[in-house]
Amino acid sequence: MLAYNIVGPEGSVEVALKKMGNSTAIVIPPPVLRDLGIGAGQKLTLDTTPDGKIVLTPKRRYVLADMIAQCDRKAAPPADLVLWDVAGPVGGEVI
Repeated sequence: MLAYNIVGPEGSVEVALKKMGNSTAIVIPPPVLRDLGIGAGQKLTLDTTPDGKIVLTPKRRYVLADMIAQCDRKAAPPADLVLWDVAGPVGGEVI
């Protein structure tokens, strides 16, 4: 979860809501985007708190190497996957 207080030399920084088509967008200052490592096109999840705060959480970017590192290479394959090894052709497959 991202928690960021936008505070400048004179206190909190105002951000503006802008109308964009049928939607409303918030303009986030570039230094904040840089500090958080996010930018235009980044997918975020938006939540609200009971006291009216908006919470933006970046969607995790998965990297194949990280996902493979989490796998147990010694684990047996799922039973339904084993069936693929013994299944014969059923249509016009080229072997």
